[in-house]
Amino acid sequence: EDTMLLYLPLAHNFGRLMHLSGPYVGYTIAFLPDPLQAAAALATVRPTVFPSVPRVYEKIHTAVVAKFDEATGSRRKLIDWALAVGRRVSGLRRSGRPVPRSLALQFELADRLVYRKVKARLGGRLRTAISGGAPLAPEIAEFFHAIDILIVEGYGLTECTTAATTSTRTAFRFGTVGRALPGFELRLADDGELLVRSETVFQGYYKDPEATSEVMLADGWLLTGDIAEIDAEGYVTITDRKKDIIVTAGGKNVAPQNLENDLKSSKFVSQALVVGDRKPYIAALITLDADEIGKWAAAEGIAGGLPELSREPRVSELAQSIVDGVNAERSRYEQVRRFSILPRDFTMEDGELTPTLKLKRRVCKEHFSAELEELYAGETLNQAAGV
Repeated sequence: EDTMLLYLPLAHNFGRLMHLSGPYVGYTIAFLPDPLQAAAALATVRPTVFPSVPRVYEKIHTAVVAKFDEATGSRRKLIDWALAVGRRVSGLRRSGRPVPRSLALQFELADRLVYRKVKARLGGRLRTAISGGAPLAPEIAEFFHAIDILIVEGYGLTECTTAATTSTRTAFRFGTVGRALPGFELRLADDGELLVRSETVFQGYYKDPEATSEVMLADGWLLTGDIAEIDAEGYVTITDRKKDIIVTAGGKNVAPQNLENDLKSSKFVSQALVVGDRKPYIAALITLDADEIGKWAAAEGIAGGLPELSREPRVSELAQSIVDGVNAERSRYEQVRRFSILPRDFTMEDGELTPTLKLKRRVCKEHFSAELEELYAGETLNQAAGV
C-alpha cells in the first residue's frame, strides 16, 4: 500500500538511501526526474512517503499561504480559526501534554473543513514527510504540524554513510535535526563545529590522504564542516556551513542561512543570498516568486515580467518592508542594510542550484558580481559605524 515519491538524485546519498530503503522495507517507488515538478507530482502519485529537501516544502508553504490569503469574509475567519486550533494542538503535542477532548473535536472539524484541502495538495495519503540536505526553517515545520503534517528532519553526510541524526514522530523539536542515531557519538569542537564518530564513518577519501587528514582526527572523529548547537536533551541545531559563516569587517560572525530562511518566509521571495564577508555591513540578493509577485502586481495595476518588476519602485518598497520585518528580530550587525532585487531566479540550468536545490554561493556571486559591487559602492566603515 505504501508508495514513495522520489525526485532526489541517485548520485546524492540522501536519494540513494531512500532508494535502497524501498526494496528493503517493501514499498513502491515512483521516480520523478525533475525536482521542480515535485509539487505537481504529489497530487498525481499520492505518496505515503515523501523524502525531500527544504526548498520543496517552502514552495508548497508559499502556495498554501497565498491561497489562504485570497480568502475573504467567513472563509477567511474559518481559516484563521482552523490555524489557531492547529497551533494550540501542535503546542500541546510538542510538549507531551494531552489534548483536551473539546479541543480534539475542534481539531477534527478543522481537519475536515481546512486541513484536508491542504493535504490533498500532497496527495491526501502522506504519512511520512522527510526533510534533509539542509535545515528546514522552524516556521515551515510549525505551519505544517499545525495542519496535522509532521515533517521528520534528519542530518548526515556522505562521509558517515548519510544519516547521523534524526527526529521521530514521538521525539522532535522544530529548528533541530533531531538526536543522534544509535551507535553515533556527537560533540562540538571549540569553534562550534559538529564532530561525529561511528562505525559508519568512512575510512578516507580514495587515494587522497591529505584531504582525509583534514576531516578525520586520529581518534576517529569526523569533522563535519557544520557549525551546530546541542541542547541538554541531545537535540542538534545546525547553524550553517562553517565555510559559509560571514565575518564582517567589524569582526562579527553572521550565519547567512538563518537570514535567508527568514527572507524566504515571505511568499513574494523565491530565493535569497546573504553576503557581507569582510564587508562593513550585511547585504542580500533577492529573487522574486514569479507567481506571487505577478498576482500582487496585477492587483496593483503594474504590468511586466520579472525583469520589469525587479526595477519597479513599488516592488522595491514591498521588498524593503520584508527586509525590515526580518531586521526587526536581529541585532544591528546582523541586519540586511542593502539589497538588490534580481531580474530572474537562481536556476539549476544556470548552475546556480545543486540537484537538491541548494544555492551554489560562489556561482551565484560570480553571475551577479555587478549587483554585489553596487551594494557596496561608495560605502565605508564609517558609514556603517557599529557594524
